[in-house]
Amino acid sequence: MGGLLLAACGRKNRAASANDPAAFGPAGPSPGTLEWAAAGDWRSADDKSHDIWRHPVQTLRFWGLKPGMTVLEFWPGLGWYSDILAPYLARSGGRLIAAQFPAAANDPAQAQILNAYRKKMTARPGLYGVPQMEDFGPASGPLAASDTVDLVLFPRNLNTFMAAGIADKAFHDAFRALKPGGVLGIEAHRGTPGGVQDILATDGYVQEDYVKQLAAEAGFRFDGSSEINANPKDNHNHPYGVWTLPPTRRSALVGQPDNPKFDHAAYDAIGESDRMTLRFIKPK
Repeated sequence: MGGLLLAACGRKNRAASANDPAAFGPAGPSPGTLEWAAAGDWRSADDKSHDIWRHPVQTLRFWGLKPGMTVLEFWPGLGWYSDILAPYLARSGGRLIAAQFPAAANDPAQAQILNAYRKKMTARPGLYGVPQMEDFGPASGPLAASDTVDLVLFPRNLNTFMAAGIADKAFHDAFRALKPGGVLGIEAHRGTPGGVQDILATDGYVQEDYVKQLAAEAGFRFDGSSEINANPKDNHNHPYGVWTLPPTRRSALVGQPDNPKFDHAAYDAIGESDRMTLRFIKPK
């Protein structure tokens, strides 16, 4: 299985570099390139194992990431994307702003993630630079000065904003921070087209039309979509929502102990969720 994953990752990397012949040198990705950042040995083996589903190089290129940008990432968690963004931006004179869980939030799980993220991002300034740390939550203020950010990212967390009742705030905070012409990139678990949106996204899935509505209400213009992260095997109907699928592999309701008799085979065969990858523009 490991050989298959390595082969798949190799095919993805070669495809990603097709439009950037300078990205790879004789010894691998050229330092400072996006391919170099994605292949870095500072990324864990577990994080890299998800690349075949999440396609970080292609996704970031679709969103328009370029050297020297100021990038604002909302709720980066343990830093799956930050591990790629921070070294890439630090090498090119750019800057990463991480809008993490509120430091004052009374949530032990969030506090643990926040502390682990801050420890990692500050331990190696030669690699990660000095990312700017901000809080994003129901009562948080501006995350950056108005009209100063080139690219804002909501990677696989819009459903979490919805569950917390702060999705509208996320879009408006992103709009304020972006420069005119700046991009909001969204990757989200895609609900079955034509369905009725649960505003709390209880199963983790979000209707594409609903995302576009939230973006338009904040002032954004839809600029394109990609099927980079689509998974046609996902029928969006699972007993414990999107978290039934890998990598979470939930086998019981939240708050209940795992069910050791739950058969994961059919859900593991699906792989990670079907995801929409969208790009929005702050009009000039």
